[in-house]
Amino acid sequence: MSPSAVLERYAGELARRPMSAGVGRLLSFNGLVIEASGPDVRIGELCEVENGDPAQAIRAEVVGFREGNVLLMPFGHPRGVAAGARIRALRRVLQVPVGRGFMGRVIDAFGQPIDGGGPIAAEAMADIARPPINPLLRAPLDTALETGVRSIDVALPMARGQRMGVFAGSGVGKSTLLGMMTRHVNADVVVVVLVGERGREVGEFIDETLGTVGRSRAVMVVATADEPALVRTNAVHTGHAIAEYFRDLRMNVLLIVDSITRFAMAQREVGLAVGEPPTSRGYPPSVFNLLPQILERGGRMRAGGSISAIYSVLVEGDDMNEPIADHMRAILDGHVVLSRDLAARGQLPAIDLMSSVSRLASKVTRPDELDLARRVKSIITTYESSRDLIDMGAYQAGANSAIDEAIVLYPAIVRALCQTPEQRSSRQESIQLLGRIVSGERAA
Repeated sequence: MSPSAVLERYAGELARRPMSAGVGRLLSFNGLVIEASGPDVRIGELCEVENGDPAQAIRAEVVGFREGNVLLMPFGHPRGVAAGARIRALRRVLQVPVGRGFMGRVIDAFGQPIDGGGPIAAEAMADIARPPINPLLRAPLDTALETGVRSIDVALPMARGQRMGVFAGSGVGKSTLLGMMTRHVNADVVVVVLVGERGREVGEFIDETLGTVGRSRAVMVVATADEPALVRTNAVHTGHAIAEYFRDLRMNVLLIVDSITRFAMAQREVGLAVGEPPTSRGYPPSVFNLLPQILERGGRMRAGGSISAIYSVLVEGDDMNEPIADHMRAILDGHVVLSRDLAARGQLPAIDLMSSVSRLASKVTRPDELDLARRVKSIITTYESSRDLIDMGAYQAGANSAIDEAIVLYPAIVRALCQTPEQRSSRQESIQLLGRIVSGERAA
């Protein structure tokens, strides 16, 4: 072999191999995952992928390894990236800015403002994934959280630091209920995470559902449906990191994630792309491992401060037993079920009290308040179970005293539980109103 041929051979090998442990080369890209030779990195670290313009390098996160190669998922759309592109390790994990200046602002999954309001002064940088909280550092959940929604405050009372799920199909009033709680809840800060929403719905939620009052004390984290899967999952982590920052300031935080189902779908894309086996309905094991880690970031601390969390769960075809809904129901501290039938009747919020439960109700209510909640549920259950007979006129008055009572009280209870998004009722006012109805007095 001639000397020139030898030099060309070694030059080609040098071009294909990284010159240092911190630099790698792109080998392949399958639409979601970049496979690269190097750099020397760990799971979760950040890298930059060159795309022809050093100022426009694409950020990517290390998500796995395959046969000695590095697997990365880009945060942006990898247009302009060529085979053999240089990949540089940044030697850090993803962090987001946090601070009190974020209240009233709308940010993306990386903590950058997208509302046109200018830069936000950060007070600190926070890792989006924190280690689990020592269970012994948690305080008992024995203080009621006032939401301003009568159905919840009376029949499904929440505790400060509780994790509650809102289970609903599409178009049943889920976003409206979440907006009501954002505006009316008794909390210092509200962190709202919108994951996988259509761009049109984001503006509507902020301007119409949330409103000026709700937005003033809220931090909005947005990752729309067109964002890459890793961006959508990171939006949820970012929302929790911001909530933890305010909790560490001994503030009471309400965290709303809409929806955890779309987070699970995004994580499914990530898991399948790196080669995880599909299990239940195509969800890989990492989804069911990650969900409890996410939910355990909420709670109330002995040192002060709390994160009360509400996760909306989209149920496919109104199937409450689909995998994500079933898994979430098992690890949450309660669930609110929205009924399509109630929404069709005009009963809003369309909370199905017969299918909903708060596991901490007995911890935050007096015996008489707990008895009122049971009475309200019992009257509704009795009427609904006999609705067909009543509507057909087949029921004869006097045949059953419980049904007789339900026929008299049910309409007034339904009217009392209905609220427009703008209406707020304190917990004590709600208890007094329902108490008068159940005792047979005329509601004021």
